[in-house]
Order: sequence, then C-alpha cells, then structure tokens
Amino acid sequence: MAMLAFAAVSAQAADWPTRPVQIVVPYPPGGNVDVAARIIAPGLEKAFGQPFVVDNRAGAGGLIAGEYVARAKPDGNTLFLAANGPLLFSPIIFNRPAYHWKKDFEPISTVSLTPMVMQARPSLEADSFEALIDFAKKHPETLNMASPGAGTSNHLMSEMLQKETGASWMTVHYKGNAPATTDLIGGQVDFNFDQVSVALPFIQEGKLKPLAVTSEKRVPALPNVPTLEEAGLKGLVAYTFTGLLAPKGTPDDIVQRVSAALHDILAQPDVIEKFQKLGAEARSATPQEFQAYLEKEDARWVPIIKEAGINAK
Repeated sequence: MAMLAFAAVSAQAADWPTRPVQIVVPYPPGGNVDVAARIIAPGLEKAFGQPFVVDNRAGAGGLIAGEYVARAKPDGNTLFLAANGPLLFSPIIFNRPAYHWKKDFEPISTVSLTPMVMQARPSLEADSFEALIDFAKKHPETLNMASPGAGTSNHLMSEMLQKETGASWMTVHYKGNAPATTDLIGGQVDFNFDQVSVALPFIQEGKLKPLAVTSEKRVPALPNVPTLEEAGLKGLVAYTFTGLLAPKGTPDDIVQRVSAALHDILAQPDVIEKFQKLGAEARSATPQEFQAYLEKEDARWVPIIKEAGINAK
C-alpha cells in the first residue's frame, strides 16, 4: 500500500501542473512583493504551460496569506511568495503562532533581495553614518527614527544597529512607509531605514540624504554611499527578501522543478532589469540554499524581536 501511495504521488508530480497555479501574495497589489510575483509569473507560465495567477491576500502582517498556504493541499497548486515579515516575524509579533516556516513550508527559491538605506533629513547636521552614530552615543534618545511599523525589517534594522554600535535613539512608529517618509521629508523626525527601491526617488530629488546602505556591495544607483561594512560594521548586511515556498509535503520533484525554472527566469536580462528598476537584485537559490538562508535569518532577527519586546499591540 505504501508503494502504491508513493507511485500515485510520483505520477501526480510528473503530471503537474494540470490546472492554474496560485501564487499567494501577503500584501495588496502594487508593492514590491506583488510586483515580484507579477515579474516571475509569465516565465513560470511559459515553463509549465499553465497560468500562474497572483492572488493578493493582505492582512494581519501577512498572517492571512501564510495561514492560507500552510493549510492548502500540498499538490503544487498553491505557492507562497513571502517576505521577511510574513514568513519569519509576524507569527511572533502578532503572538499568533499559526505556522512556522520550517514546519509548515517547503522552501523553493529566493526571488529578489532589496537592500535598505539609512537616510536623514537634509537639515540634520550629521552628514555621514559615523557622525550620526557618534551624535547618538553622546546624546542618547535625542534623535528620532521613523519606523513604518513595529517588527518591520526597517524597525529591526534600527534595533540591530543600536545593539551593535551602542548608540541610542527614539523610535517613532507609523502606519506604513508613506506617513513615515512624509514626516521625515518634513523634518518632524531625523532619519530612518527604508528599502532602496522606495527611497531612491526622494534621494535623487535631494529631499533626503543617504548615509549608508545595508548591502554587501555599494548600490549601483547610489555609488557614493558606503555600506555598513565599509563603515566598520563587519558582517552587518541586511536585505528585504522575497522567496517562493510551497506547503509542507509538496512532492520534492515539483519543488525542484519550480526552483530550476526560477533559476532560468531570474537569469534573463529583461527580468534582471525589471528588478533593478525596483532597486532589487534578482537572486535565485536551490531549495537547500534557501533553507539555509532562512535558518540564518531566523537565528539573526527573531532574538532581536524577543529581546526588544516587539509586538503588534
């Protein structure tokens, strides 16, 4: 009976997909994660001969989408295009352990990596990362850092930096990037961390000044802005990632085939260019590499959430 069941699963995997595949996105249309899904969907459709339909299920920090995929039938027809927050942080921040990435999902591949930039209002006297950190050490709790929400990658980057440097500032939480950026441009707060894709237009217009980026290497669009590593913080690299996952128990053959297809799609020049316009890097990975990446990110950021007592109350 076991052999017959295995044969049935193998046959199902070999025939997959026989109908449209859902790519569930944990945010509304228009954001980076949604756009990433819509960039890769046509390539997956071409590779497998079935539509790959983007399904936006926003809410509760991504928990609604995550729960939906975690409970879906593991047949390859429901996939999750996740990011740091919905996948790793939200179950802890919302105190709603409805799923855990390792227990409930099969990693397929990373899709994109977007670095953040530390940026300040132009009138702030500190004109470099080192100057801001020095001021924050000498005058603790004086500067105000604008956060788009508790537990976001932007907020966690701020917490990590305070821990690593010994600097201290006040955190002002907003309900999203837009109001945080508006107040930063208006001078109501002093600095923040934001995805390069979001920050770039304001930096290019001179409305904000960049101090450092969180990538491994300098960002081509901001060639004069040093990395945190160049500023002396070795190993402090941080990205907002997007990655594709399937429900736990999805046949390995399907996982491997989708991962291989994504490797080819994300290597195409037009796809690379589309992600570059978002300030992101197209980056594929094997399922094993993505698993290792998630383990590293989990070990790095979850303790920060717990130590800082970050929650969504």
